[in-house]
Amino acid sequence: MKPAKSVVEIWLWGGPSQLETFDPKPNATRDYNGGLKAIPTSVPGMEIHEWWPELAKCAQLYSVIRSMTHSQFGHESATYLMQTGRLPGGGEVCPAIGTVIAQAKRKSYTGDLPPSVILTRAKGRFSEIGFLGPDAAPLVTGGNPNAARFAVDGIVPPSGLTPKMVQNRFDLLSELDAWRPSSACAVNAAQAAAFNAAGKEARRIAEGDAAKVFDLSLEPSDLRDRYGRTEIGQSLLAARRLVEYGVPYITVNVPGWDSHKRHFETMKRKSGETDIAVSAFLTDLKAKGLLDSTIVWMGGEFGRTPKVGWDAPWNGGRNHYARCFSTLVAGGGFKGGCVVGASDETASNPISRPVSPQDFLGSIYELCGIDPEGLLPNTAGKKMPILPPPSKEGRLKELYA
Repeated sequence: MKPAKSVVEIWLWGGPSQLETFDPKPNATRDYNGGLKAIPTSVPGMEIHEWWPELAKCAQLYSVIRSMTHSQFGHESATYLMQTGRLPGGGEVCPAIGTVIAQAKRKSYTGDLPPSVILTRAKGRFSEIGFLGPDAAPLVTGGNPNAARFAVDGIVPPSGLTPKMVQNRFDLLSELDAWRPSSACAVNAAQAAAFNAAGKEARRIAEGDAAKVFDLSLEPSDLRDRYGRTEIGQSLLAARRLVEYGVPYITVNVPGWDSHKRHFETMKRKSGETDIAVSAFLTDLKAKGLLDSTIVWMGGEFGRTPKVGWDAPWNGGRNHYARCFSTLVAGGGFKGGCVVGASDETASNPISRPVSPQDFLGSIYELCGIDPEGLLPNTAGKKMPILPPPSKEGRLKELYA
């Protein structure tokens, strides 16, 4: 089996509920399932929540893990654990999986864009580059993916901005630039040269062919509609273009899943646009022959409390919950149409095949051709393995194709 070329992480920032995604409990009481239903999928015997009808139609393309589990109930510590496989502390901030994979594949990657791209904003919960330093930093696009084009530097030019107008603005910037070579004294000449070189490189990329990856106007209008004219929809369309370009690690950060109050209203809205976008993304990757070489994973830092808080101030809310939650995986060597693990009757605890963060991340590393027990790729002199040893349950080899 060939190693996966790219990974696309769809991070549901805040913690999506396991019950209203991939582990519905239709036989539980309203205090747990909110009176909502499960629906069948294209895979016999697999059911998901009724708010995900489009993903139900293509369940053969992905698998679901219903027994993710860890001990961290705070956003920052849980995000760090799910991104690094380590508990916080110990005097080191370790790099996230996206940074590690990007650095491991940097030598074989030939594109002008950085090997890790984040659409459209960073998580902000911790430094994803850890101790690796600024050379390992991802490109965070910013911008508006619903625009016809959003620039590599994250700024959406006003409509009608001509190349000449862009040139004039760069010329003005140069005139105002205190770091331009003519004003650099001997003491800061080296710093000025490095600063200006970085600026020229950024402009070369922004004006070159690589920037066309972000020009969604090059895609058919009906395809853009199929993804949904939403931030996540157009971000995932951009992610598909980045996969075609060869970027090793692409993250689509999707905020808004921290549904303490009025949980069901939030989940219904977020699920609707995410269901459309992710199903379009998976079927598009499959149609273009890219899914077999691209790992897709979708989840958050934890799930939500199984019992609904109906009273004020929650008014039908769910809080942070890490003992049992769900994650989706697809492509890149992962089988489709499978369910791994099971939870109890209220999705409160795993009753079979618990999956730890280090085992989950270790499986992604292995399918990318990276030894999870090898040393972190870095220039900081850290002799540290990529992940801690696997748990007794081990990595997800039952899902390897």
